[in-house]
Amino acid sequence: MSTEGVRVATATTHQQSAPGIPETPDAVALRTAVAERFASWARDSAADVPLPGSGRTWERFQALHQLGREDLALARLAEGHADAVAILAELGATAPAPGERWGVWAAQPPGTTLTARPGQDGLWSLDGVKPYCSGAHSCTHALVTADTEEGRRLFALATAVPGYAPVSGTWQAIGMAGSDTPDVRFTGVPAVPVGGVDAYVRRPGFAHGGIGVAACWLGGARGVADTLFASAVRRAPDQLAAAHLGAVDVALHGAECVLRVAAAEIDADPQDRGGDAALRAMRARAAVERVSALVLDHVGRALGAGPLCHDARHARRVADLTVYVRQHHADRDLAALGTTLVAPPGGTGR
Repeated sequence: MSTEGVRVATATTHQQSAPGIPETPDAVALRTAVAERFASWARDSAADVPLPGSGRTWERFQALHQLGREDLALARLAEGHADAVAILAELGATAPAPGERWGVWAAQPPGTTLTARPGQDGLWSLDGVKPYCSGAHSCTHALVTADTEEGRRLFALATAVPGYAPVSGTWQAIGMAGSDTPDVRFTGVPAVPVGGVDAYVRRPGFAHGGIGVAACWLGGARGVADTLFASAVRRAPDQLAAAHLGAVDVALHGAECVLRVAAAEIDADPQDRGGDAALRAMRARAAVERVSALVLDHVGRALGAGPLCHDARHARRVADLTVYVRQHHADRDLAALGTTLVAPPGGTGR
């Protein structure tokens, strides 16, 4: 069944938050403001983002990078929508309709379970809790992973239905507060399967999408560095500040080169016939994570507490990047990379 069934299943109810820790007025105002920018982007600019592997992957990464540089919370929502468009195209499902805003919710941390059971008319029913649902209040639709009797599958759903409820207070972080990323409770929510068991993670685009997230991180790092560059222009020459500036510039340039090469390689082999997609994504994400940490460190050492205390935009960027880049699992992801590199003959080692 196509994802058109999701639109048929959409009700006219508004999203209701499940009981939890009450949100502060400031938190609600922040996510509401980002949601308005997300809606404008989805209406005016989303269609201009090329698909990965289309021959214009670098343009895609540039668009995500620029969004991250301007507003990481907005970039998180926009990247989710752009990823959903790519997933639906790759798995042969119906593309989002104009005005729709999609998220991709696939986190599977211990202690939370979302299950799917077949129902009537080709629809399935989702029950349980899904954590880290960015855009929970602002997305009109989402792609969600859930466990079935046969294994984990991807489902498309509309959010304006009974039984869909973001859980208030389940995102306590100051960083990325505007990304609207609470848990969501599902109670009999109708959904349409997209692809078969494990189709979401087995497709080449899974790795391509991971590099798109890194493009957002790099944009956030560039935004943090913008404060250092602006300070260097305003202030008298300072050799220590110049050294920090040089280190940041080299790091950012190197990470940009990594993404450029990755984009070219994706366009050269969009279906991953060479089997390099996963390794490429692990390398690119690790490189950008390391550069992001370096930029945060150098900018903080060069400028001190001043802009963190007196420049709200910079302080927000630092907090947002610190949280967002932790989608990279640090040493665990590096261990996965190292394991891949020494895989036995016939595996994916390099």
